Amino acid sequence: MRIDILTLFPQMFQSPFGSGIFKRAIDQKLVSINTHNIRDYTHDKHHTVDDYAYGGGPGMILKPEPIFEAVESIKLEIKPGVNDHESGELPIILLTPQGRLFTQKIAYELSRYRHMILICGRYEGVDERVRQHLTTDEISIGDYVLSGGELAAIVVIDAVVRLLPGVLGSPASLLYDSHSAGLLQFPQYTRPAVYRGWSVPEVLLSGNHAQIAKWRREQSILRTLERRPELLDKASLSLEEKQLIDRRKQS
Repeated sequence: MRIDILTLFPQMFQSPFGSGIFKRAIDQKLVSINTHNIRDYTHDKHHTVDDYAYGGGPGMILKPEPIFEAVESIKLEIKPGVNDHESGELPIILLTPQGRLFTQKIAYELSRYRHMILICGRYEGVDERVRQHLTTDEISIGDYVLSGGELAAIVVIDAVVRLLPGVLGSPASLLYDSHSAGLLQFPQYTRPAVYRGWSVPEVLLSGNHAQIAKWRREQSILRTLERRPELLDKASLSLEEKQLIDRRKQS
């Protein structure tokens, strides 16, 4: 996968992508991450990327020209057919508090592309013509406001890259992630079996894989009920699991 990031602060991406699974994925050529300074696509001596809003108001707005030209320059580098997603459309994503809320489902959706472009907003936002005529999607990582889209871009990239084949040491890890099946992850334990008088649940020490799987599934459901009950509305649950939820609600 190729990921291009349009930003005013490319240095913000150096540390996150220089370690951990990012570095390994890049070294193994499973992903390439390219940052583009929006200022490089300006044509005046001051490299102006923002201006006052028409109609007045506080703050500055990112101008459309350098953003459009940056995306068009990147597109010239793309070989025909580089995106093998069934839609064939290159995702050009604006990170903004006004976008659709980022979820694990969207991460899976994006991981099916071979190329995507992320635009990091700044200041009071971007010229509306960028939204209307350039981007294909807008994503928010939560109902709050950041100083810019850079941190949001890192979050999106992290969630997407770990889904790419070969990035994680064990592909099975994805099966147990929170939200992978619409539920939160079950409790996890490691050695020692007893620590300060707190014991690991006996079922996990039993070696009975069927019972362990059942316990983990039940714990995922109960943890989701306790912390994120709204997720259960979309989860695929058996009659027995629905009865488990009813019993817990009544207790």
